[in-house]
Amino acid sequence: YLKVLSSRKAVYYLKTYQNHVILVNNSYLSPQIQTFRISLSKYNLLSRGEYIMGNNESAENYLETILILSKTLPVVRSVDIANELGFKKSSVSVAMKNLREKKHITVTDAGFIYLTDSGKAIADMIYERHLFLTQWLTQLGVDKKTAATDACKIEHVISSDSFEAIKSYVHKHE
Repeated sequence: YLKVLSSRKAVYYLKTYQNHVILVNNSYLSPQIQTFRISLSKYNLLSRGEYIMGNNESAENYLETILILSKTLPVVRSVDIANELGFKKSSVSVAMKNLREKKHITVTDAGFIYLTDSGKAIADMIYERHLFLTQWLTQLGVDKKTAATDACKIEHVISSDSFEAIKSYVHKHE
């Protein structure tokens, strides 16, 4: 069993069962099972795709949203992000300032938002995790809405090593 603690204090476990990796919550485990914790509050940009950001889940969500919107809109503006996430424009404005200061985005004089190389790398990584985990959970029988919600939580706390190991395992057993 691999114990994964999300930043929202939800507890998930990954375990193998009949050649499948299964995600379960703590209600399925006995207290005697040895587990270990993955703590991922801060990262430094490494070759494996890990990085540092203060409150990384929020920043990652904004970067992922910019990436997704940029695939469908000719340009992305703060109002587009606010509408997509259901946030106030003032909250998005503060977040964009923080991302700009961390050099993850650039904002033109016209208010168009673009991901920098570092911002795109983070957004691509989170989006890949989201898509993969959502699909995997759905294949395990989780309904699509719950799978997407759970994937959104897990994508922010799982290490690159653990994600790659799960991805490799799933691809080997398809």
